[in-house]
Amino acid sequence: MNHMEKLNHTIVTKVTEFILLGITDKPNLQVPLFGIFLTIYVVTVTGNLGMIILTHVDSKLHTPMYFFLRHLSITDLGYSTVIGPKMMINFVVYKNTISYKGCAIQLAFFEIFIISELFILSAMAYDRYVAICKPLLYVVIMSEKVRWGLVLASYLYSTFVSILLTVKLFTSSFCGSNVISYFYCDCLPLIAMLCSDTHELELIILVFSGCNLLSSLLIVLTSYLLILAAVLRMNSAEGRYKAFSTCSSHLTVVVVFYGTLLFIYLQPKSSHTFDIDKMASVFYTLVIPMLNPLIYSLRNKEVKDALRRSLTYGCRIHT
Repeated sequence: MNHMEKLNHTIVTKVTEFILLGITDKPNLQVPLFGIFLTIYVVTVTGNLGMIILTHVDSKLHTPMYFFLRHLSITDLGYSTVIGPKMMINFVVYKNTISYKGCAIQLAFFEIFIISELFILSAMAYDRYVAICKPLLYVVIMSEKVRWGLVLASYLYSTFVSILLTVKLFTSSFCGSNVISYFYCDCLPLIAMLCSDTHELELIILVFSGCNLLSSLLIVLTSYLLILAAVLRMNSAEGRYKAFSTCSSHLTVVVVFYGTLLFIYLQPKSSHTFDIDKMASVFYTLVIPMLNPLIYSLRNKEVKDALRRSLTYGCRIHT
């Protein structure tokens, strides 16, 4: 096919919308899965919105750690909302379509929130390092200006990467099938549908994905290695327990989140299938955002106390 024929072919088959196949095409699983994911999404919204409000209204939670936790909840709520409702529609309609612009917007916002989460988690690890290893300088080092600087840098960088990838992908030529064998608009299934050369785009995605994951993970690992060294030097068992307890919630979240991402990226190419990716993606796009506020509320005494104070205050107002 010469250049003119390929161009004509592209124009004729120009994609204006996409069909999302979702998680499964088995009719008997549609209703149970809809119920499961609706429950997960309701718990996610309730938990993260609750955490955002609680860390804002309770003065005892106006500390650097809870400032970062609030933004972690914002990113969790963000990308689960970008994915969840549209995915659930797939269980109740015969053909779940998404417009060309809608697909681009979904991808862009998903990238913003998921990349931001990586660096907010690493900022939280740095915060724990400063709290344990440099307690006397904690208030100075983790000042309001520094906290906002770290969070805004995460948002601005993730927005830059998201716009770059989305524009690069959606200014390329889609041709042929418009069916995405996935439950949301993600880079990999969309690249497979391009009829233009994809080497440059694949390289950009590989470089940014690798750098984002490895750089943020390196900050987390370095912070926790320094924390471990400081804790082992402590004389009192009570001091060691207190140090570990302040890190336990964040460490649990980090292990679950990075563990899932590394499972996806470090699979051998031979076993790398869309079905495996799909299940892992369901976990980190919908299950993890539900788990994070639960982990912090169940394992954190300050959050439980703040919630108790808020509920008590609410009951007093109503009585």
